[in-house]
Amino acid sequence: MNNKIKKSLIIALVGSLLLTGCTKTMVDDNKKAIVNDQTGQNLTSNIICLPEEESLLEIYKNNESHMTVDLNNLKSCSDMKIYEKKSYDGLWVQLFVRPLAWLIIKVGKLVKNYGLSVMIIGLLIRLILLPFSAKTAQQSQKMKEIQPKLQRIEKKYAGKDDQESLMKKSQETMMLYKEANINPMSSCLVSFIQLPLFLAFLEAINRVPAIFENDLWVFQLGTTPMFGIKNGNYWYLLLIALIVLFTALTFMLSMGSMNSGNPEQEKQSKYMMLFMIVFIGIASVQLPAAIGLYWIVTNAFGVIQTAIIKNRSGEGK
Repeated sequence: MNNKIKKSLIIALVGSLLLTGCTKTMVDDNKKAIVNDQTGQNLTSNIICLPEEESLLEIYKNNESHMTVDLNNLKSCSDMKIYEKKSYDGLWVQLFVRPLAWLIIKVGKLVKNYGLSVMIIGLLIRLILLPFSAKTAQQSQKMKEIQPKLQRIEKKYAGKDDQESLMKKSQETMMLYKEANINPMSSCLVSFIQLPLFLAFLEAINRVPAIFENDLWVFQLGTTPMFGIKNGNYWYLLLIALIVLFTALTFMLSMGSMNSGNPEQEKQSKYMMLFMIVFIGIASVQLPAAIGLYWIVTNAFGVIQTAIIKNRSGEGK
């Protein structure tokens, strides 16, 4: 699939989802964010269930006039249903955020920790997507193998922009894909699934107080690394380091599979990879620890999976 088309579809998907509901920060009369002093997290005005911790519930009750939902219409997070008929939330929350939040809570009750629940569900999702991810990796390997033939087609029609030449170029390219058993659409299938799931995780962490008021080891799930480090908990540096490490490994393995044989294109890809690694590293400083844990375990799974597929592909040659 053309890269421009991929980007357009992803932007359209994200835009349609975000337009139907997103986290709203609670602000006071001076438009200043209301913060939970214990975690440093900006409180959410459109939570979908009530906090289970009395001190946090009291904060919400004291600031009820600044909320966009009526606390009297909300149930405790433990009693939250997977679907709420009377909910005023949009399609995004009903289809993604609420079911995912409900699942995190139920698994969290079983394992006695919501942080573990986030990681377990993240791994389960990757296991469910494993057949699609494996096929995508195999398709990337096939794309790498046919690059010389694709380059010959590019050279054959270089400088020819008439309708007939463009049509022949497209037909020859599609014929090459067919011979190599490559489906261009499959390369973006996993991204279409994973992106809304990641956004749903972020929404669930911010809109379900029972999740972000929990701890795992030395990490408070609703606390950002920046707040944790400022308050002397330097273990959050480890969280940032692991996020950057597994992000870098994911990109490097992906680039290895998509090697085009074009030096200029590969150089641009490396710059883009470095930019994305730095960008995600900076962004991780402001993300709740729960999202960081989810990111680490899912990307670690992806790295191991890709390494295994590459190893098997190498053995088969």
